[in-house]
Amino acid sequence: MEKKLAILLDPEKANLDALSFTSDCHPDYIFVGGSTGGDTTEFIQNLKSKISNLQSPIPVVLFPGNASQFSPEADAILYLSLLSGNNPEYLVGQQVKSARMIRESGINFVPTAYILIDGGVETSTMRVTGTKPINPSNLQTIIDTCIAAEMMGKKAIYLEAGSGAIHPVSPDIISAVRKVTSCTLIVGGGIRTPEAMNAAYDAGADIVVIGNHFESHPDDLEKFTSFPRAPRVPRDPSSSSNDERFMHLALAEARKALDSDEIPIGCVIVSQNRIIGRGHNLTETLSDVTAHAEIQAITAASQTLGGKYLPDATLYVTVEPCPMCAGAIGWAQIARIVYGAPDPKRGYTTYAPRAFHPKATVTAGVLEDECRALIQEFFKRKR
Repeated sequence: MEKKLAILLDPEKANLDALSFTSDCHPDYIFVGGSTGGDTTEFIQNLKSKISNLQSPIPVVLFPGNASQFSPEADAILYLSLLSGNNPEYLVGQQVKSARMIRESGINFVPTAYILIDGGVETSTMRVTGTKPINPSNLQTIIDTCIAAEMMGKKAIYLEAGSGAIHPVSPDIISAVRKVTSCTLIVGGGIRTPEAMNAAYDAGADIVVIGNHFESHPDDLEKFTSFPRAPRVPRDPSSSSNDERFMHLALAEARKALDSDEIPIGCVIVSQNRIIGRGHNLTETLSDVTAHAEIQAITAASQTLGGKYLPDATLYVTVEPCPMCAGAIGWAQIARIVYGAPDPKRGYTTYAPRAFHPKATVTAGVLEDECRALIQEFFKRKR
């Protein structure tokens, strides 16, 4: 299965007559929007008329700069919040203004974190919103912003270098973000060649967006759509690449425990490629011997889903579960358990090897060295 390509058309700038779509030459999505204005409804109506004869319909997705650009003519909308700036109008203000009409229209909406990365030019988004992009050298801020986006419930993260960017979002940034989030990762700005598109895919982008390049080079659409795309990163939770990605997130939880002087064990629970529960060891903080990472994550996951059983879930934990946690995992009917470092002294395999649900599967040793190193670091501090 290939990754996805979207083209971004600004109603104020795009020339639909110059773009030629055929059944063999078309993007997976057409994003419509801009930072200023244009008659969005009329533009989408003309666009849909142009693509109506294609064998496979192209979803038209709104990429609005403000509430006035909403149109129920679109198939879906990226419900954007500008998290990289400090302007509340584009963090929540425009969203409040558009919320009722979006809800009443019945259109599909995707809560999306919009994060501007400095691409070397002043963009229209910067001018309109009065915000500054994040410097690409400040990788930790970018990562933390993306973590915050997922914790706020965003389903997609849009890393944007901006229209006409000299420098696209680097593969290093894309890769670092991919490791800390399971959100759909959209990347755009400054991508002008199929090779640059594939570099973004290789780094972990799910959707690559190309905008004003096609305004000046409409014939390049065929070159991009026919170029062999990087293979899609498997979304099956059983794949080793996904196991490592989610274990990295469990390690992030474990580091929270380390910062609180707790034994550093972290856990995340995943269902349908979405994190539904997180937790880290809190036994000292809460003065509760049962406050293990797995227990915290199971409680959070049950609250997320509104039920005590988690039969479709995968649990990732940095250290082999103890007998108590193994019992809780079994009672929750969790289908798959993935852990990092073994614990021969206190682990379930020594004391309760049959604690899990009979149909549960176990994968051990994922990022084992990193998980063990964190535990060793904690006990070195205690000596």
